[in-house]
Amino acid sequence: MTGRKEERERLRQERLAAQQAAQSSDKRRLYLGYAVAGLIVLAILAGLFTVITGGDDAREQTSEDFPELAFIQPEIGVVPDGIKLDDRAGTAPPAVENAILDEAAEAANCELQLDLPDEGNTHLEDEDASKVDYKTNPPTSGDHYGNSNETASGALADGAYLESPPVGRWIHSMEHGRVVIHYSPDLPEEDQLAIKGVFEESPAGVIMFPNPDLDGDVAVTSWTQLATCGKYEGTATLDLIRAFRDIYRGQGPEGNFPLSV
Repeated sequence: MTGRKEERERLRQERLAAQQAAQSSDKRRLYLGYAVAGLIVLAILAGLFTVITGGDDAREQTSEDFPELAFIQPEIGVVPDGIKLDDRAGTAPPAVENAILDEAAEAANCELQLDLPDEGNTHLEDEDASKVDYKTNPPTSGDHYGNSNETASGALADGAYLESPPVGRWIHSMEHGRVVIHYSPDLPEEDQLAIKGVFEESPAGVIMFPNPDLDGDVAVTSWTQLATCGKYEGTATLDLIRAFRDIYRGQGPEGNFPLSV
């Protein structure tokens, strides 16, 4: 009798021990689940924090890594090898006297050729594209240089240059909505710096460089739009450049604009 009682007590203790072990195991799994869930939540929060606070840092880093591309995303434009940037300080521009394009063109004795025929946009392998028969001087559309690598479009980066870049690159830039300011390399430096001042007041989406092929002193182009000025006329010419820029910037068939400034 005593032996059976002791046996039942032993079996009861074994069941209790087994139940306690199972409960402990369940708790450990539950706590582990809590821990994993907590880590997932932390990871999500960290990702959100990076998106919310890290976006500006990423853009700043891009500008720091590509200082010559301060106003353009690197995948949109590049600075060709051997082409020097114009780091001269422009002259502060005068107040605008005439912001109406056709009136500014008349005051500056400049010719407007607007809504010209689109001459096409086939991508070429030659960045110079000098063999293409463009119908205007400077060109306002036409076949041009294509992709230069996997991360850049082949278009010329926004900016002011001391040398004339390959024609195939800046035509590509106009396809992406850029306005290009051309000036004769024979223009006195004082006048060049006055134009540079206008460039500097709103440089996003704008390109400026000396063009030895100009028939006059100044020209402004965008996709299928053209203003040519035989002589530089000071404030009147600057007004023409500003009015043209403000109307046609970002109006290309692939107008990647506006940009961060």
